[in-house]
Amino acid sequence: MAMASGITSIAQPNAHLQSKFRLSSQNGLTRWNWVQHCGLRAATAATPDVSLLSTTVSSGNISFTHRLVKVRAMASPAVRAPKREKDPKKRVVITGMGLVSVFGSDVDKYYEKLLEGQSGISYIDRFDVSKFSTKFAGQIRDFSSEGYIDGKNDRRLDDCIRYCIVSGKKAMEHAGLGSEVGYKVDKQRLGALVGSGMGGLTVFQDGVLALIDKGPKRMTPFFIPYIITNMPTALLGIEIGSMGPNYSISTACATSNYCLYAAANHIRRGDADVIVAGGTEAALIPVGLGGFIACRALSHRNDDPQTASRPWDKDRDGFVLSEGAGVLVMESLEHALKRGANIIAEYLGGSTTCDAYHMTDPRPDGLGVSNCIERALRDAGVSPEEVNYINAHATSTSAGDLAEMNALKKVFKSSSEIKINATKSMIGHSLGASGGLEAIATIKAITTGWVHPTINQFNPEPSVPFDTVPNVKKQHEVNIGISNSFGFGGHNSVVVFAPFHP
Repeated sequence: MAMASGITSIAQPNAHLQSKFRLSSQNGLTRWNWVQHCGLRAATAATPDVSLLSTTVSSGNISFTHRLVKVRAMASPAVRAPKREKDPKKRVVITGMGLVSVFGSDVDKYYEKLLEGQSGISYIDRFDVSKFSTKFAGQIRDFSSEGYIDGKNDRRLDDCIRYCIVSGKKAMEHAGLGSEVGYKVDKQRLGALVGSGMGGLTVFQDGVLALIDKGPKRMTPFFIPYIITNMPTALLGIEIGSMGPNYSISTACATSNYCLYAAANHIRRGDADVIVAGGTEAALIPVGLGGFIACRALSHRNDDPQTASRPWDKDRDGFVLSEGAGVLVMESLEHALKRGANIIAEYLGGSTTCDAYHMTDPRPDGLGVSNCIERALRDAGVSPEEVNYINAHATSTSAGDLAEMNALKKVFKSSSEIKINATKSMIGHSLGASGGLEAIATIKAITTGWVHPTINQFNPEPSVPFDTVPNVKKQHEVNIGISNSFGFGGHNSVVVFAPFHP
C-alpha cells in the first residue's frame, strides 16, 4: 500500500490470483489478506471502504483493479506486548555512561545537582549578547579535555567534537574498557554512533566570517571536516579504535535517541558486541542563538533566567538553549557477562516515528508521539501498565508540552503510579545531545531510587494529570522508565530502560 496526500491505492486480484488472496469485510473495513506466498510472511492492509476511483490494468494473463480510497491518519492498532528478549546475545545492557554538561563532566555529580533541583542556566558571557533579545542559556563553563585530547588537536576542534570525544572516552572508562584496563575489546565488533543535530557550528561560523572578511585563502583546511555531523563520532571512533558500525544520525533534537535505538539494533542483529552511542551539541554561539531567536522558539525571561525553563507551567514562554554531550556504552549481555562487566541497567527497546505534519510544530493531538511510545513498548516487550517513570521531552514551549501530554494520556490510561519529570527545567535544551543527557538521568533514577524534580512549577497546567515531581525530588522505585525526544521535522523517538535482572 502506498500513501500520498491521504490517498491509498489497493490492488485487487482477479480470479487468476485469488488463490493467493482472501477478501473479507469487517466493521466497514475492506481488508486484503495476502496468504503466505513465495517465501513472504503473511501481510495485511486495511483501509476504510470508501471507493473514489476504479481502474483496471491488464498484463498477460494477470489483471488488477485499482481503487483509490481516502484514509485519515489513525493510531496504530492495539497489539499485545510480546515477551521480553531472553537471548543473552540480543539483550542489550548499559555498562558505561559519560557526559559533558552545565553541571560538569561527572555523571554522579550531574545527577546530584538534578536531585537538588539546581538550575544550570545563567547569563551568557561567551560573546556579546547586547543585541540579542535572549541573553541567557545553559552555558558550559570550566570545561577541560585534559587527558582525553592532546593540546594541538584540542585547539583546532569544534566544541561539538570535543564534547563527544571526552564524554565517549569517559563512558568507555566507566565501562571498564578504557585504554588503561587489561580487557581488550575486539575492535571490529566495537561501534560508535554519536550524532549531532547541528554539527560543528563554531567552525562553520568562523569559516564564513573568514571567507567574507579575508577571502577564501584564509579559510581553515579543517572547515569541511569539522562542520559535518559525522565527524564527532568518526574522531571518537579513531580514538577508541572503533572498526564496527560507526556513523552519525542527525534528526534535530531527537538525535540521541535515534542513535541509541540504532546502536541497540546493531547489537541485536549481531553486528557488534559494544557500541558507544548518544549525542553531542555545541550551538551556543551568535549564529545559533540568533537563529533560534528568529524561530521564536526561545524564552525571553531575561529578568530571571533560572526560572525561564518551566515545562507544564502556564506561564512558559519558550525553551532555553543549552549544550553538552551524553553517551552510553551499550553492550550485548553475553559480552558483558563474559568480561565480568558491571551492568548498570538494561535497554529494553525503542522506536522512531514521524509526525508528517509540520516543519517545526508538533501534531496537537500527539498521534505521532503516541504511536512512537506504543511501538517502543512493543519492541521492549512491556505493557503501558508496567511503566512508572517518564523522562519527558518537555522543552517549555507552549505547543510542544501539551502535544506530548496529549500523547501520554492516550497511551497511559492510569496516571496514578507514574512519575514524570523534565530534565530540561534545570539544564535547558541541548538539542541533539538532550536525549543522551536525559537517558543518563533516566538510568540514574533507576539505580538510585530517586527521581529529580521538575523545577519552576509555579502555575501548573490543569490538563496535566501526572505527578510531574514539582520542585522537590521524590523517592520512587522505577520498574520501567521511558525517555522521550522529539525534533524539528516531526521526528519522534522513545527509548525504554529497566533495572537489570539476570
